[in-house]
Amino acid sequence: MLCAVDSWWRSAVIYQVYPRSFADSDGDGVGDLPGITSRLPYLAELGVDAIWLSPFYRSPMVDGGYDIADHRDVDPLFGTLADVDALLARAHGLGLRVIVDIVPNHTSAAHPWFREALAGDGRDRYIFSNVPNNWQSLFGGPAWTRVADGSWYLHLFDPAQPDLNWRNPQVREEFAAILRFWLDRGVDGFRVDVAHGLVKAVGLPDLAGGAAIPYFDQDEVHEVYREWRKILEEYPGERMAVAEVFDSTPERVARYIRGDELHQAFNFDYLEAPWDAGILRRIIDASLAATDNASWVLSNHDRQRHRTRFGSVARARAAAVLTLALPGSAYVYQGDELGLPEVLDIPAELRQDPGKDRDGCRVPLPWLGDAPPFGFGPSARSWLPMPADWAGLTVQAQRDDPGSVLALYKQILRVRVRLDGPLVWLPAQQDVLLFGRDGGFVCAANLSGAPVALPAGEVVVASGPLPDGELPPDTAVWVR
Repeated sequence: MLCAVDSWWRSAVIYQVYPRSFADSDGDGVGDLPGITSRLPYLAELGVDAIWLSPFYRSPMVDGGYDIADHRDVDPLFGTLADVDALLARAHGLGLRVIVDIVPNHTSAAHPWFREALAGDGRDRYIFSNVPNNWQSLFGGPAWTRVADGSWYLHLFDPAQPDLNWRNPQVREEFAAILRFWLDRGVDGFRVDVAHGLVKAVGLPDLAGGAAIPYFDQDEVHEVYREWRKILEEYPGERMAVAEVFDSTPERVARYIRGDELHQAFNFDYLEAPWDAGILRRIIDASLAATDNASWVLSNHDRQRHRTRFGSVARARAAAVLTLALPGSAYVYQGDELGLPEVLDIPAELRQDPGKDRDGCRVPLPWLGDAPPFGFGPSARSWLPMPADWAGLTVQAQRDDPGSVLALYKQILRVRVRLDGPLVWLPAQQDVLLFGRDGGFVCAANLSGAPVALPAGEVVVASGPLPDGELPPDTAVWVR
């Protein structure tokens, strides 16, 4: 359902689609754009406002598509540009907005620009050095790789992902054109990958213990986003951008979403928080103090699913009720609404992630049936193996079960549209989070080890059973 055009993104629920793992239309075992399009009615029925698509661009797929060789084309693995247009038309027809990834920190080593750089032309579009510093790749090992002429190029991630030089005007002009290419096709916004990493410290100083990270959060990066905001505002319908900014304080993150820069930033402190009432409250308070434009997220394609991280499906259900009661927008990772756990036992020979062992959260979605691949596609193949015991977690198994995680998410999203106003903390017992919103709504989440009294009022959402008027441990409610 489309929110009002007036800052729709401020309160939207945005559903992340990881294309390889959402739905396969052609039987090759890999999700694709037509597969996503065929399942859009499910997302409209779920009640989300928008979808965010992880990369589907032309790529060697060294890093799951985040190594892009052509930012203006679709990899044949996923379909064609015509399939993008069909997806956009179907989504907009169902009242869903569409956000796509943009990856400006690096390209693929197969990108024409990098091939030219290796041949000696346009090398200043990337970051080369004759004397590499001590920076380490986030995927492990040195962040520098030597080329034939003896020089080294920088890659904060895999060697197949050379970092761009954002002090080169050609780079800025190219990405401005890429933004317009997708905005002209009708996308509603962008998720900006490694948004804080574009500009590196002058002189490429060594990383020193206790000092600021010289390859993240440089002040010059904000010039880029002021340029991008102007481009976004050239288009109708409040096109938006959300920044991936990590390893930073809430105050530093808030600088990316000033009125003339990007619109939102992911809340990594909240994403990485344990199931602890004191820690969660501190993070919520800090987030709301830093910006009036907060966003909340429990899982994504790079982090362990929160059901596993928190230790139980009861906590995952309670976390959904708590999170979706907070003021601001929320991002739901595909499969959260099914209560999927992290898959921890993928055989080593079948793993595909070059980075931080992220395959466990990228296992394809189970749609229907009693055996893998659970309706993921028309064949018996899926690019990552699916657990045989997921039959009870399929969309089909949960759709008509009023006690399922899917039913809970649908209920939350129906009621959430009536939530409004700021968060006001209310007196509560230790390890209980209790706050009110406008209209008499109160959210209570019991993170203690014992039952507590249920707040007075009509229960409109509950993450689990409420025996004898009590709120059990690892349970959350909305009352009015």
